[in-house]
Amino acid sequence: MNSLKIYQNIISDEIKNLVLPDEPKDLYTPIRYTLASGGKRLRPALVLLGCNLYKQELKQAIKPALALEIFHNFTLLHDDIMDNSSIRRKQLTVHKKWNKNVAILSGDAMQIIAFEYFTELPKNKIIPILKLFNKTALQVCEGQQYDMDFESRLDVSINEYLEMIRLKTSVLLAASLKIGAIIGGASKENANFLYDYAQNIGLAFQLQDDLLDTYGDTEIFGKQVGNDIITNKKTYLLISALKLSDDKQKIKLISLLDTQNINSEEKINRVKEIYNQLEIKNITEEKIKYYFNNALKNIENIELKNEKKEILVDFAKSLINRKY
Repeated sequence: MNSLKIYQNIISDEIKNLVLPDEPKDLYTPIRYTLASGGKRLRPALVLLGCNLYKQELKQAIKPALALEIFHNFTLLHDDIMDNSSIRRKQLTVHKKWNKNVAILSGDAMQIIAFEYFTELPKNKIIPILKLFNKTALQVCEGQQYDMDFESRLDVSINEYLEMIRLKTSVLLAASLKIGAIIGGASKENANFLYDYAQNIGLAFQLQDDLLDTYGDTEIFGKQVGNDIITNKKTYLLISALKLSDDKQKIKLISLLDTQNINSEEKINRVKEIYNQLEIKNITEEKIKYYFNNALKNIENIELKNEKKEILVDFAKSLINRKY
């Protein structure tokens, strides 16, 4: 069995060798720019991992893995427009480097390319995999809509937030692993257990992102810590704080969300002070452990040799122990 790093390197090499048309230049250059910017390559790596759990040969899984990575990056192009983000992976977002229309159209083209790559699957696997992919793609859109809806609400519940990140983040990770397992020849039952495993890991992954944005080390995290606080983003930390705070703390917190007359550093420090009073960091870490433990329970149900199960355990540990 290969480590996840090897799968990520395979995908990076495939992306470097990706053949796209030269013209129209402003359609395909942004796609190359986006795919070359890196990222964790988790989704395509999970496709290869899922396949490799059941068969040694990875050839049939390469194009579907690329499809998932291209689709994921397409969603980021459109997310960046909706969030008006200027930076993604330490470089200008496509809509800032070019313009919004270019970003929208290049994103659309990426989605079409992703679908095209799935057509190279064996005929008996195209329909179940495309049905799973289509369902997942729609769920990602639903999650993004909920995320936007939450921007204007202070009454978002923890359950609503967890459902939003399940749709926006977890289901794509889960579908990636399941698609790989289907290609590898896993039984329907085992493929579903792998889906549930990855969905739990996806929830832990996003909660870890929330935690790192507030409590991470800027040098290691690779971007400004506290951006979620500055932008009033509804995260597990903020929603938990609003739920657990007493009247005095809640008034302070809402005031910090509403005020424009405060510099970013002071706002971050004052919000973190309330978080610390409420032990929000510990509460979030406990929720991460909860989903991690759920993922381990899913592994127990999968029919695999122990050494292959250990790879799934190690992958889960690497995601929740990361510092960036």
